[in-house]
Amino acid sequence: MHPPRLRRTVAPVYDPGVRWNRPPAAFLFLAAAVPAVPAVPAAEVRVAGPSGGVVFRLLIEEGRARWEASFRGKPVIEPSALAFTLDGVDITEGIAPGEIERYRRREEFPGRGVRSKRADRCEGAKIPLRRAGRGPEHVLEVRVFDDAVAFRHVLPAGVGDLRTPDESTAFVLPEGTTVWLHDLEGHYEGVHQRKAIAVLKDGEWAAPPVTFQLPGGAGFGSITEAALSGYAGMALRADGPRRFRLVLGHAHPPSYPFRLRYGAEEAERLSKPAAISGTISTPWRVVIVAADLNGLVNCDAVPALSPPPDLRLFPEGLRTAWIRPGRAVWKYLDGGASTIEGMKEFCRLAGELGFEHAIVEGFWRRWSESDLRDLVEEGRKRGVGIWLWKHSKELREAEARRAFFGMCRSVGAAGVKIDFLDHEAKEVIDHYQVLLAEAAEHRLMVNFHGSNKPAGEERTWPNELVRESVRGMESSRLRDRARHDATLPFTRFLAGPADYTPVHFGARRADTTWAHQAASAVVFTAPLLTYGAHPRNILENLCAPLLKSVPSVWDETVVLPASAIGEVAAFARRSGEAWFLGILSGPEARSLRVPLSFLASGDYAALIVRDRPDDPAAVKVEEPAARREDILQANLSAGGGLAARFTRK
Repeated sequence: MHPPRLRRTVAPVYDPGVRWNRPPAAFLFLAAAVPAVPAVPAAEVRVAGPSGGVVFRLLIEEGRARWEASFRGKPVIEPSALAFTLDGVDITEGIAPGEIERYRRREEFPGRGVRSKRADRCEGAKIPLRRAGRGPEHVLEVRVFDDAVAFRHVLPAGVGDLRTPDESTAFVLPEGTTVWLHDLEGHYEGVHQRKAIAVLKDGEWAAPPVTFQLPGGAGFGSITEAALSGYAGMALRADGPRRFRLVLGHAHPPSYPFRLRYGAEEAERLSKPAAISGTISTPWRVVIVAADLNGLVNCDAVPALSPPPDLRLFPEGLRTAWIRPGRAVWKYLDGGASTIEGMKEFCRLAGELGFEHAIVEGFWRRWSESDLRDLVEEGRKRGVGIWLWKHSKELREAEARRAFFGMCRSVGAAGVKIDFLDHEAKEVIDHYQVLLAEAAEHRLMVNFHGSNKPAGEERTWPNELVRESVRGMESSRLRDRARHDATLPFTRFLAGPADYTPVHFGARRADTTWAHQAASAVVFTAPLLTYGAHPRNILENLCAPLLKSVPSVWDETVVLPASAIGEVAAFARRSGEAWFLGILSGPEARSLRVPLSFLASGDYAALIVRDRPDDPAAVKVEEPAARREDILQANLSAGGGLAARFTRK
């Protein structure tokens, strides 16, 4: 094996991104006289983001690779082992870097949810890693943004048809870091716990995104993945007090939902590492990093790292005509008849609300196709699309998928709600991709329930409007909902939209107020925004004028400085020229002064929904004038909230 070749630009120079354990001149002198199989030299490869504040370093010493990340000169990820095996052989041992290919990306692309314009601005490097005398090199590809680092392994097609990869790369967080995490017992429907990194126990599981706050005011971060396709999903497992290890889906503990629906035998079958044919490209391992919560929420790295949509399926990309984000009514949590007439009534009420969709659970299977066409026609007259629920296990066979998707297209359904996937083994991830592709061929939008975290599907598959992977309003036993709601915008929602099914005025709201419920429709990102409350209960509530106007997608999102994970989520969000304000308080009462500086200049008419301090099941509605120079006083009850709309006069 030869030492790494040095990159040449105009004149022969050494690569400034690679630092060797001897001066460049000495290295150039020795390179001509090295033996055929030299000792592996120590090296450091450095990749900085466009503004230089975020830095990724690959460190190779004695043939072992470690990586680290920093933000504004302070550690985000301390030196951590890079570990990848192929057919049981560690291919990150005994390695040296080859000639590095550096590149940059400067691209804008449309977004949906957090904001309508997103950017892919990063510095990239493809770092060949070769094991001395032991097989072909593979590539570690790195991209560094101003608010994230990401890396993946790319292995060219091998001699054999099938090869089995596995990973155990580490993420070592700085001492004094605070983390928010939940385990995998509910798959991705857990409640985040706040913990000091030092108290993590060996073997403790964490479902990404795993959000953390760095010590000393150094900022925030979150660990997740992007471009998950043809590969098992990742979770994290504590390995010592400050270290997580990446674990692929086959080795995750089967969740309670999976054990309940599929049993121990199926769990055992999926517990074997999956073989892959041809080139192996892992998903991107992503660490978001930002100075504040606004930067964390507005990070574009996950969609930017994900492939753009296939124009054969989506000729206008995200704006393809048959893809229609919007609000939905849903008969599941708050009463209503499970009949054709009951669903026609929901369509009529959805029309009164101005909502675009109605979700129909599995009871539709009792009806004929003629009944379904009748329901779809009722919805069409009122501008309401019909979505039909289906169990994912009933769609494993190609013929079953053709029959179901073909029937949905025939009767005129707008979308499908596919449930109970409950695992991240490669076989299940492949099932997601097949379902999305075949649904797109039939011009059907998709909502996944019983699902794993999103990983950039919002860009690659525009027909996926949302997925669950959250402990939402369906969880009737969740009593500490206020803290949970104030945590999710900075944890789960960093991966992508979530179908929480917000807004309920009954007992399911637990320790939250009606104003908190109204504000959750503003704060929780969901291009298919499905309301938990019966549509008549929305129409009869004083919150109705506000809720009828809340959109499901946003042009701009600003996380306000009052926000604190688990305590307050305060979001200002723009749709066109209108601004909406949503504030979710945790379980403690508090008073906030909120500058309206996010507004443009000029006069606005405001509609404000506030807590009633004497009654959590009531609201106060105000309609004052407002300007950007104003400060809004928000007196929040325990578990309280505030929701507001500002429209130009």
